Amino acid sequence: MEKDVLDYISYLHNVKKTSTNTELSYKRDLMKVVRFMEQRGVTATNKISEQDLKDYIASLQDQQMSSATISRNIASLKAFFQYCIVDGRVTSDPALVLKAPKIEKKMPEILTMEEVVRLLDQANGDSPKEIRDKAMLELLYATGIRVTELITLKVSDVNLPMNFIMCRDAHKERMIPFGGQARNALSRYLGGVREEIVEDKSSDVLFANCSGKPMSRQGFWKLIKFYAKKAGITADITPHTLRHSFAAHLVENGADLRSVQEMLGHSDISTTQIYANMNHNRIRDVYSKAHPRG
Repeated sequence: MEKDVLDYISYLHNVKKTSTNTELSYKRDLMKVVRFMEQRGVTATNKISEQDLKDYIASLQDQQMSSATISRNIASLKAFFQYCIVDGRVTSDPALVLKAPKIEKKMPEILTMEEVVRLLDQANGDSPKEIRDKAMLELLYATGIRVTELITLKVSDVNLPMNFIMCRDAHKERMIPFGGQARNALSRYLGGVREEIVEDKSSDVLFANCSGKPMSRQGFWKLIKFYAKKAGITADITPHTLRHSFAAHLVENGADLRSVQEMLGHSDISTTQIYANMNHNRIRDVYSKAHPRG
């Protein structure tokens, strides 16, 4: 089975052109299945039964895995066996019986506009690191891009005269505007500071860490935690919190959902709809508190 899993990951990489994070996620999920099946004495993919998979999912529930984690594992299994069916590695699909548990949709954590201002104002020094950090934080909130998209940006993706960046993933590219604050922070960073930080002078990478290497997700996660603490923000924020805040604040201030969807890169507008729901809930709260007959 392990060879089939590795062949599937290779297929995702070479044919489907999936991201590295997606491939790692599938591989991690499926290799756990491999180990589980090996303990049962099942080593061939075509020998796995419906009951084997049901027992595996039950083992995840016994470990008190979240519904989201279990759903992701089921999705990984379904995608893997679909590949095996098409490739002729199995003649029947044992994953068809698996049903994903219902996931309670939680409203994303967002910052207030005042908290965002406090956070962005923390990187206000003149050191190369703080100038870089200021540019990264301002750009993240100004565009709502994902952290992976932020740390893989190239200098050539930034159009300062026209105030936009070009963001690319495996399937499409999108042009996202940014405002004056982000432009000022980027201009200062690109005006000589980047050259001091980036080790490889031939590199087109926009942001690098203090060692001159491309910034990592973990590195930026630590960075935003540091400035959140410095700003006195008690919420357990992540880099994705700024993406949620970007979208929620746009909708709150009248942006239409289609435009927000395009900037976020959502394939389905139902994903973007959650920010409109948040705004409706906020308006109801304001009404109930402020209206004399609320």
